[in-house]
Amino acid sequence: MSDQRQIAMSAVRAGSSVGDTRCMSLMDFEFEGPVLEWRGPAPFYFVAVPEEDSEDIKFAAKGLEYWGQVPVVVRIGDTEFTTALFPKDGCYLIPLKDAVRKPAGIEVDQVLAVGLRVGRE
Repeated sequence: MSDQRQIAMSAVRAGSSVGDTRCMSLMDFEFEGPVLEWRGPAPFYFVAVPEEDSEDIKFAAKGLEYWGQVPVVVRIGDTEFTTALFPKDGCYLIPLKDAVRKPAGIEVDQVLAVGLRVGRE
């Protein structure tokens, strides 16, 4: 964890507002992850948020969560979209909308560079 992220996490854990400028860098995350497929009556596609980032998001999202889901803005390549993270086994999953996945040619097991902002703009 970077020094800046540790300072921001300390501020959040101490009760500072998520909107506090000291915490703003905490709200943005960047990582890479493979596309996962959930096979059901209709398949769904996700990218898992790394465990460390998921822990940070859980603290950063206090007061934003609804039914365990966290509203986010996601950036993959040149495409930005809003969605909500799903909690799963201590981490979060980013659902990939067909409107994003299909035009970009995103497939199962493909590793994506993901930018994520907690909350909605």
